[in-house]
Amino acid sequence: MTNITACPLDCYDACGVVYENKKLKGLKTGHTKGFLCPHLNHYTKHKTISLPRYKGREISMQEALSYLVDMIKTSSKEKVLFYRGSGNFALMQEVSDYFFASYGATLTEGSLCDGAGENGILQGRGSNVNMPISEIEKSEVVIFWGRNPHTTSSHLLPLIKNKKIIVIDPIETKIAKNADCFVQIKPHGDLLFAMLLSRFLHIEQGANKDHLKQYASKYEEFYELTQSIRIKAALKSIDASLDDIMKILDIIREKKVAIVCGVGVQKYSDGSDVLRAIDAFAVMLGLFGKEGCGVAYLGFSKDNINMPFNTKAKRVSKINTDFSKFDTVFIQGANPLSQMPDSTRVNESIDSVENIIYFGLHENETSKKADLVIPAKSFLYKNDIRTSYSHNAMMPMPKVDENDSGISEYDLSAFLCREFDIEIKSEEFYLEYFKNQAFKKTDGSLEVKGRDTIAYKNGFDTQDKNFNFLKEFSDDIDMENDFFLISSKSPTSLNSQFLRQNNVYLHPSLGYKDNESVVISSVNGSVKLNVKNFKDLREDCVLIYSGTKGVNNLTTSNHALDAKCATFQENKVKILRG
Repeated sequence: MTNITACPLDCYDACGVVYENKKLKGLKTGHTKGFLCPHLNHYTKHKTISLPRYKGREISMQEALSYLVDMIKTSSKEKVLFYRGSGNFALMQEVSDYFFASYGATLTEGSLCDGAGENGILQGRGSNVNMPISEIEKSEVVIFWGRNPHTTSSHLLPLIKNKKIIVIDPIETKIAKNADCFVQIKPHGDLLFAMLLSRFLHIEQGANKDHLKQYASKYEEFYELTQSIRIKAALKSIDASLDDIMKILDIIREKKVAIVCGVGVQKYSDGSDVLRAIDAFAVMLGLFGKEGCGVAYLGFSKDNINMPFNTKAKRVSKINTDFSKFDTVFIQGANPLSQMPDSTRVNESIDSVENIIYFGLHENETSKKADLVIPAKSFLYKNDIRTSYSHNAMMPMPKVDENDSGISEYDLSAFLCREFDIEIKSEEFYLEYFKNQAFKKTDGSLEVKGRDTIAYKNGFDTQDKNFNFLKEFSDDIDMENDFFLISSKSPTSLNSQFLRQNNVYLHPSLGYKDNESVVISSVNGSVKLNVKNFKDLREDCVLIYSGTKGVNNLTTSNHALDAKCATFQENKVKILRG
């Protein structure tokens, strides 16, 4: 039996999947091109939670649901918190928000991932419409700015053959080794580098003046802002050269350019300004509104999707949630004890909660601490539908197999709605509601109605259709003392799912031996890890992959300056022999 579905994982590619004889394969049509990422290739090999449990004792699903109702009822509504992760990107996930919002519980807001960068994009463009993968394929030059496609965007790789490649990254990634230009700048140097690129583009008469006059009339003021940067001092502080800038400008001259950004460039307090500065460079080049040109970051996956669920509720920040203010905490598809910044504070905060409920697929730090564990169903055993921030497709996710373990988000929410006398429509109604917001293409696939393939063809989504440039910025950044912490995506895990590591990566020149135990510390805490020497890393950097146990002992729970977003790379760290 062959069935077609889609990957639920929160990543750039959103692949089409063929499920045949209990195995997953890549859909041969569309951008998936017959192959899956490493996470999905080994998806069924990762053990999932099979039975509910209460206080460590395995129980039936009926018993688990009974305990769940009692836990909710024993707390006042304002003392119930619903905390949902974004690891599953399907649209029906929000049905859980619907129950808890309608019940009167508290929900969360903010982002552990991309919120600062998105906020910068919104300030500049007025909307966050992404450059789809189909347009990147049409470009002549691709700039990978803090993005490692071999780990996070493998389906881009076949589309960029025979293109000029520029890489800007503190790590000499696999794609950087064969790039036409590689600039190994210091972390947190992206804003200054983007500003200097814009400045010298203007000096070299490379700016698209016609585009600027029509859609970015304040570009002269922005150029004056770039002139406030002391060139030699700035280049020294970020470890780049004027030759780097001129080589990049030479490669991109009169070419179709795609700037493909990773989330690491904005994991700082001024992360909004970083993406706004990169956007400004793209505007100076006239990249928006043209075929094969633009900036690819993380678009809004629900763009042009009208959600049918009521989610109006009191909310607290997802970045520094104080769990101790609640009696009952329901956690869905998330691992806040590992994923939230400042893990020591998070663990202390949640220890005082009377009822902790974990609803998810895999065991983790949070499930082990939960009083009640309810297994979820894998995407293979339930109905759903998804959209993407990397392309405009709407991808049905029908149930392709049977499994008695777990319960789906819809079935759990429908049960709770019945128990608490809240009206809810059928699962079929919601799935059809979503499908009605798409149109069928000639090949039979669905695409979200009203989305542009080429964004900003008629100007930006600001009041006057003009791009809003940065008017000020701060370069008061510590670029010298201690080590920069980099927490990029792991090739073996997705955040705290799958094969997590227990290593810290250091440059061999620092003198540590492989597998030597060291303590990495910051003002927030410390973690003991084993050393792996990594010559492709800068000497002033410490790489600990996202999802490594204890990495967020090091990170601050402060928000970005003008966005409700975590700043995972804001702290410098020290290395001590263990």
